[in-house]
Amino acid sequence: MSGVTEQELLTQPMLGFQALGSALDDALGRDPSVFLLGEDIADPGGGVFKVTAGLSTKYGAHRVRATPISEQAIMGAAIGAAVAGMRPVAEIMLMDFLAVCLDQLANHAAKLRYMSGGQTGVPLTVRCAAGAGMQFGAQHSEMLEAWLTHVPGLKVVVPSNPADAKGLLTACILDPDPCVIVEQSLLYFLPPQPVPVGRHIVPLGVAATARPGRDITLISYGRQVHDALAAAQLLAEEDIEAEVIDLRSLVPLDERAVLESVARTRHAVIIHEAVRRNGFGAELAAMISEHLFDELGAPVARVAGADTPIPYAKHLEDAFLPSLDAVLTAVRATLARSRARVAG
Repeated sequence: MSGVTEQELLTQPMLGFQALGSALDDALGRDPSVFLLGEDIADPGGGVFKVTAGLSTKYGAHRVRATPISEQAIMGAAIGAAVAGMRPVAEIMLMDFLAVCLDQLANHAAKLRYMSGGQTGVPLTVRCAAGAGMQFGAQHSEMLEAWLTHVPGLKVVVPSNPADAKGLLTACILDPDPCVIVEQSLLYFLPPQPVPVGRHIVPLGVAATARPGRDITLISYGRQVHDALAAAQLLAEEDIEAEVIDLRSLVPLDERAVLESVARTRHAVIIHEAVRRNGFGAELAAMISEHLFDELGAPVARVAGADTPIPYAKHLEDAFLPSLDAVLTAVRATLARSRARVAG
């Protein structure tokens, strides 16, 4: 076909929610043990963000099951089905609501393989929307990935683009143990990007180098990868070449990718949306410091959400979020401190 590359023939432009729906469609079509359950996920609604639109019509209400508004019921039924040999994909509409059913996820699903001596796996995938920027208010906007990464037995992924969203969700569904995929709401509606057609898997625990660089490493995941890339583009105009690492998967974590990059650049700034205090960035900073303390030109810096509930008012919500200016300031301060140390 004239003017169309081979790569373009293998991909299709998709919005974020369409890419996730494509992964679910593929999984439902290939494996009869896969089924979906959650509030309002059946047609005609197809989910509050339309991720599951059309799937109940295609596969039937017995495989795309609309549930009562009860996160405990959704999680309990999904764990029971997984133990019985099914591969459920449970939608908890908003990540804040995980608190309602966290006991079942953290104290049952995450521990059953260990407590059964490896005999009982829980092939459960939990999807949840998260993140600020859409004026959903304090109870519907949080990024709570640090809660989950603290639980042994759970895997946690946070995609930054539609192709990774499809690939990571597929990897979670195929995994023999419980996985949580955190879907930031704003990423559902980014401009369409190329997404592989058919089955697409992004292995868990493999980070991506979103932009190569020599001077400093920006480490992020989810929507803030876009902020890191925007910062790197601006810093290039100052002859600062920033490398951007997209973690994709927090558990398992690609420690090697992070450490190899920072060992080379000798500087690191971590960017995430969740509040700074006890956020996942603290774990990353500790890991880098433990392994590379003698090689760092300056302490690891963190740029994160403010330590406050997320405001509803637009101007306050914007102030809560880590800004591009904050990333640029952190990079310049880190490099200035490094230069001062060398000069002093």
